This record gives sequence, structure tokens and C-alpha cells, in this order.
Amino acid sequence: MNKCKIAIIGAGPYGLSIAAHLKNRGVEFRIFGHPMSTWQTQMPKGMRLKSEGFASSLYDGTDAFPLRKYSAERSLPYADIGLPVPLETFIDYGKEFQRRLVPELEQKLLVSLEQCAEGFRLGFDDGERFTAERVVMAVGICHFGYVPPELATLPGELVTHSSAHSDPSAFRGRSVTVIGAGASAVDLAALLHENGAQVQLVSRKPAIRFHDPPSKNGRSFMERVRNPMTGIGPGWKLYFCANMPWAFRHLSEQKRLHAVKTILGPAPGWFVKDQVVGKVPMHLGKSVESASAENGGVKLTLKGTDGARETLSAQHVIAATGYRVDLRRLNFIAPELLTRVRTVEQSPVLSGSFESTVPGLYFVGTASANTFGPLMRFACGAEFVAHEVSNHLAARVPHRAASGAPIPQTEGGS
Repeated sequence: MNKCKIAIIGAGPYGLSIAAHLKNRGVEFRIFGHPMSTWQTQMPKGMRLKSEGFASSLYDGTDAFPLRKYSAERSLPYADIGLPVPLETFIDYGKEFQRRLVPELEQKLLVSLEQCAEGFRLGFDDGERFTAERVVMAVGICHFGYVPPELATLPGELVTHSSAHSDPSAFRGRSVTVIGAGASAVDLAALLHENGAQVQLVSRKPAIRFHDPPSKNGRSFMERVRNPMTGIGPGWKLYFCANMPWAFRHLSEQKRLHAVKTILGPAPGWFVKDQVVGKVPMHLGKSVESASAENGGVKLTLKGTDGARETLSAQHVIAATGYRVDLRRLNFIAPELLTRVRTVEQSPVLSGSFESTVPGLYFVGTASANTFGPLMRFACGAEFVAHEVSNHLAARVPHRAASGAPIPQTEGGS
């Protein structure tokens, strides 16, 4: 059975950025997955990113290939702020980053992960099995789509999560109800409408809170002082989350969990407002009280904040109701290993280097948000993560310096 020092599972912004950092440090690793898979298969075609251009890059630690450079090479429109990045551009950029900086990527999927004397035993869909001393889980959001219990019992052909729909044109001519008030819901509703579906939007929120558009004249000095811009939005609270995730980790557990749930609530991008307002019927301030299959479709009973009820029917319902980390949904992890990972609300408890309570097993990206804050839900969080994780691993795994001479392993805990 083959062995390796470090296995990275996932080839999105986080996995690729960590791999690029490790490669620059001469650290041995293997990385697995399909590049930018979640973005390509679980996001609707035609979508634009909420993140500004400057916050939509992948990272190798040297600024060798940011989105800005990729766009210039291909004469694509680009601006640090104020010009939304098309989904297709971001996917193609991520794939080019992988081709140039992480050509070692092995495009196969993990199907089993167990703990063993050598560290961890991994099995893949092509039949390969090997052991790794350390495993970095960079699986993103793809396993964590949340469907409310009122809808979860209905057949899959009638109710799906928004992540199941990368091609809105599949619903042309059909009636669809989208549940949610965030970017996933509103973006998908807009794209379904543009592709000829009969769309309605339902949300518990009394109003859709769109992001404010950027000022045409730029931000004044005082505006920059009052609301400093960050990769996840403007404001001092977001500045703390974006620039000091290490300090966020030291907040009390109660404060951290509350912040992750309440900071950056549902809010579509400013650029989608004209695509839905006046075009897509909205049932706001109404929650789904019950749902049933009826006449080949779904009948929803909605309850307003005033207690009034109404019914709504559609051929299909899409739950754009976000993501909730639950490690139990990573069914490739052996149950006996999973029980050794300490969790809070089914999210892993992590050290300052993203290591779980199982030595050698790391979780990054969305799975680390309850420890490091809402930055971990954004692509730009990969910069901090890749730096911290690669520093930690380089200090514990033998690697080669620029001269090619091996650097001995550093003893010590995580």
C-alpha cells in the first residue's frame, strides 16, 4: 500500500490554495478531486459572484496568478470593486490556476477514510488505497445543503435543494416556487424567470435586503474610515471577521456561534435586483407551515406573521435555504473515526491550525466557520487558511528547501 505525508481532499479555492502554498514550500502532498466542481455543478449558470473582484482570487502565497492577471491575459472585463464576476469566469480561472500551479491534482473521489496505525487509510473511486500521515478536508459546501423539515419528507422529484440546479433552463415552461431570501434564492429565481419558468419566491423575511450598489464616484475618505472595505463586505464588524479570524477563534463559544448565525444574513447582490423586482411574484413575511404532494406537484400552506394562511401550488419546489455543516453527512468517513472528532452543533472543534481533536485530521472552509468566523464561507478566506495550514504542516513534515536539501521535521504539538 502506498504512503504519503499529506492528502488534501477537495479541489476548490481552499484545497487548491493550500496545495499551491505547500508546493512553494517543498512539502510533499497529494491532492484529490475535480477542480472547481462545486462551483460548476451546484451553482446556476449565468450567476454572478457577490464577492468583489479583488476578493475572488485563489492564492499561492506569492500573488503569482490572481484573478486580475487571468482577466488581463484574456482581455476579460475586470475591476477590483463594482464589476460582478461571472460564475463562468471564476470557474475557468480556478481551473487555469490548477493547471498552472497545482498540476499534481488527481481527479478522483474519496470513498472511505479510516484511522490506522500509520495515520489514515484512504480509499478512492478508482480502487486505489493508501495511507497518509495527515488529511486536510477541503470539501466545501457540497455535502451540507439544508432542506427544512416541512419539505424534506416530499419526494425528490418534487422538492430539491438549490445546489441541485446548475442549469435553470431545465425548468422552462414549468411552475417553480423558490424558498429563501438570500443570494442563492434570488439569483436562482431571476435565472429561472429568464429561462422561461413560471417562478414565485417565498420568504419568511418581510423584505428582501439587497446589497447597496457601489458609489459611482467612489468612496470618500470618511466613508472608508466609517466602513472599511473587506473581502466580505464593508464595516468594522466585517473588518474584524475578515482580518482577524485568529482573534475570532478566541471569542467565547456562545459569541462565535451567534456571530456566525447572524453576521452576513441573507442578502442578494445589488446587481440582481432589477432582474426580480416587478418580474418575479414574491410572498414575503410568510413561512411554509406544511407541504404535500398533490396532482403531480406540491401544495404549500403558507403562514404570515399575522397568522393568516394561504395556499400556493407549483410543479416543483426549490429550497434555497442555505447550508448547515453536519459532519455526519460526510458518509465516506468511518463512523468510529467520526466519533473521535469533537463537534459543537455537528461542526468540528478546531485548533488554531485547523486541526480537529483527531491528530492529523484537518477541516477547512465552511466546516471551520464556527471556529474562525464567517470569512470561512467565502473564497477569499482561502488566503488565511492556506497560510496557516501550510505553515503548520511545513513545521511538522519533512520537506525540501529551495536548495533541495531536506529540512528535518519539527517536534511539537499542534
